Amino acid sequence: MSTDADKILQTIFGYTSFRSPQKEIIESISGGDDALVLMPTGGGKSLCYQIPALLRDGCGIVISPLIALMQDQVSALRLLGVNASFLNSTLERDEETFIEHQLKIGALDLLYIAPERLLQNRTIALLKNTTIALFAIDEAHCVSQWGHDFRADYLELSILCKLFPEVPRIALTATADDRTRSEIIKQLKLEHAPHYVAGFDRPNIRYRIALKKNTKQQFLGFLKNEHQGESGIVYCLSRNKVDQIANWLKTQKFKALPYHAGIPSNKRAEYQARFLREEGIIIVATIAFGMGIDKPDVRFVAHLDLPKTIEAYYQETGRAGRDGLPANAWMVYGLQDVIKLRQMMQNSEGSEEHKRAEQHRLNAMLGLCEITSCRRQALLSYFDEHLSDACGNCDTCIEPPRTWEGTEFARMALSAAYRTGQRFGVNHLIDVLRGAETDKVFQFEHHHLPAYGIGRLLSANDWRSVFRQLVARGFLSVDIERFGALRLEEVCRPLLRGEAKIELRKDPDKASTKRQTRTPLPSDIDIALWEALRECRRSFASELGIPPYVVFNDASLTEMCQMLPTDFDNFSMISGVGERKLEKYGPAFISVISEHLASY
Repeated sequence: MSTDADKILQTIFGYTSFRSPQKEIIESISGGDDALVLMPTGGGKSLCYQIPALLRDGCGIVISPLIALMQDQVSALRLLGVNASFLNSTLERDEETFIEHQLKIGALDLLYIAPERLLQNRTIALLKNTTIALFAIDEAHCVSQWGHDFRADYLELSILCKLFPEVPRIALTATADDRTRSEIIKQLKLEHAPHYVAGFDRPNIRYRIALKKNTKQQFLGFLKNEHQGESGIVYCLSRNKVDQIANWLKTQKFKALPYHAGIPSNKRAEYQARFLREEGIIIVATIAFGMGIDKPDVRFVAHLDLPKTIEAYYQETGRAGRDGLPANAWMVYGLQDVIKLRQMMQNSEGSEEHKRAEQHRLNAMLGLCEITSCRRQALLSYFDEHLSDACGNCDTCIEPPRTWEGTEFARMALSAAYRTGQRFGVNHLIDVLRGAETDKVFQFEHHHLPAYGIGRLLSANDWRSVFRQLVARGFLSVDIERFGALRLEEVCRPLLRGEAKIELRKDPDKASTKRQTRTPLPSDIDIALWEALRECRRSFASELGIPPYVVFNDASLTEMCQMLPTDFDNFSMISGVGERKLEKYGPAFISVISEHLASY
């Protein structure tokens, strides 16, 4: 079986070796075992069920939450010679009938299906009369009510082990903390299944987090300096902001498209298809976009608002650089983001336990923003993975932040919040500390307080930094019901009593203007050949109506430029070149390389 898996990997998918622990998972599933797989975005999760589906008798059933992505996944498999199809609401009745017939006669290797379709009586009856190789439950964190992408239909998937007890099930996700993992195991009845956890580290992604100064100008500088003409995803909290940013980017000559639940489904599908197929498209979206996105050349993911959780942040940033080439995860945030998110949590219909769990996760996300040590170490630590050395590829490693002894001013801030009755927000507390003569100060007679005017040495922006960091570290909390009032937490007592000190991060005076290097090509690559190969790829993609990366991703083109294959034997050694792609695309790409070499 192992030899068969290796052969399929090389001849169909064009790779010479498995990543850990792909081979172990494939052998286990092929042997009939269940499995829970946690593997980072771009880590090769799909092979863990695609290859066993090809090795075992019958058709592999892949449960996927997003209809719009099935077409692209199926298209990519068909180009490799795999008999794949999908069943969802976009099909006409005669198309459904044809696919169901193919399934019955055993003509399909893989069938993608949405959970709500799978659970219909008609579908269950169809599967009961079919040989099923396996069930793959993709994006398995959707089953968890503690997760960030909960979907009620996923709760019903436990029925599979009852109706099809002999069929192996593999649940896969890129992000899940301990609580979410436990929920997946419980809901999908995977208590006795082996768990496979691959490393969460994505070393090619550079993590960078900055304070909001002028969001649009900060973001524009990032785009123009580093990602002109490249594909990326921008996340915003609200639909209104998504529309505003997308329209603004268009005025700045970028190809930008909005994506959120308020846009008609046919338009969303059109925009997603353009993003997958065209180069240089920027999608501006709420969290409604991106689950299962299989586009390897996303060069950046930008957050213009703070994500709710580290899980969400990790999964969303993981959509960058799936091809292993350098990519950026760029974010700006401010205290207003925290207040807005806590207000959303407070107004949600979740239980108090759920709200407390979400509050804890938001605090962890804010803590990641405010740390002065390596961000990657902190990010991996959240998922119980240890990175012994600082990564050298995040902003705090590249340009370590300055700190200052802020104990005295932290006590002033805490005192101002306490003496005003823990009923006021940041702006009023800053007015009190700086001795401002406002109507509100005089109305509440706060000009008589001992804290009045004791903080004139710091600017208003400096005080905002102090308050923000005290909230991030849990010394203060935000009372949403009192419009953002700051309240003292128990952990601040040692600081107030003089029993503890605090080092605060010194915010930069202005947004960094240091130019970063645009996603670089290796120094040994001829740019003219690179562009000629890209044009060849673009031509095939346009003709077939598929994304360019489905033909070959950038990593494969890079190898072509370095290895310069001019015959089929050498071209077959390129990563990503299987038998079907060798036959279909080999002659054209070899011709481009040969013509390039002949021109010298």
